[in-house]
Amino acid sequence: MSEQVASHNRILIAEDDAISLRMLRAFLAKWGYEVETAADGAEALAALEQANAPQLAILDWMMPGLEGPQVCQKVRQLSDRPYTYILLLTARGQKDDILRGLASGADDYLTKPFDSHELRARLRVGERILELERNLIVAREELRFRATHDLLTGIPNRAAVLDATERECSRQVREGGPFSVIILDLDHFKSINDTYGHLCGDRVLREAAHRIAASIRTYDTVGRYGGEEFLVVAPTTDGAGALALAERVRQSIEASPIETEAGPVRVTASCGVASNNSAENFSASGLLKLADEALYRAKALGRNRSESATMPGARAMEAAAEGTERISANP
Repeated sequence: MSEQVASHNRILIAEDDAISLRMLRAFLAKWGYEVETAADGAEALAALEQANAPQLAILDWMMPGLEGPQVCQKVRQLSDRPYTYILLLTARGQKDDILRGLASGADDYLTKPFDSHELRARLRVGERILELERNLIVAREELRFRATHDLLTGIPNRAAVLDATERECSRQVREGGPFSVIILDLDHFKSINDTYGHLCGDRVLREAAHRIAASIRTYDTVGRYGGEEFLVVAPTTDGAGALALAERVRQSIEASPIETEAGPVRVTASCGVASNNSAENFSASGLLKLADEALYRAKALGRNRSESATMPGARAMEAAAEGTERISANP
């Protein structure tokens, strides 16, 4: 069985004894490790504090400045780094010394003079532990993605995009300035499912999500609001800017038919836009209600268009103006 390991495995050796360091380097290079060295504890800690630090480390217990156990303690306080598997190399073989080393945060220890086969076996244990940790991180990130993203389209789901709306409302309360939301609905989507089937409908939803995401700015958020509806959160955007953004998104969907298993399908969308500003500051739910009303108006006016919400203040002014006209007409 080959003793070689993957060449990308990096390992740090912190050892101030030149002979011991040379022996370790020779063994580790033979086993395929990419070796980095530190002459004392402070240098070892600085190397392990780097963002791309090796995840395997062999630390001598007795070093100038910081000793091996002290380096272990400080490394374990770095909460924003991937886990580092640390093996302490020590001439101390007493039980109390070993327990102290492990209590400091070391994962394992090896007494001097060390046996190369034992060293290799202990490093293999470290490799397995690090591989398990990497697998757990991947699994955790996948679960997080599934919890916050729509599995069909790959964009944020309803809960995530509503959270983005709430965050933007909170930011506006703190800092002021405008922000807007756009609710977009694919026109006659039910007829697409009825005519071409649900697989075709799924393809249309995925492509529509892709076109929306490609049309908005990097700091905007788009999520699947429900069914064939999408919600765009546009920070620092007033009503005019949001309406222009909605038109850009709408036109990207209308621009060309969507290729599906059943052939090309022409799709259009309707958009409702609502904005918060310094004069009128709505809650997230209130702003979404206004955008939804604007969307219904776009549908009623023939679809494939964008409409801005009529704000409550403007409605009151319109109602007052209408009342004045009626009074003037009937003195």
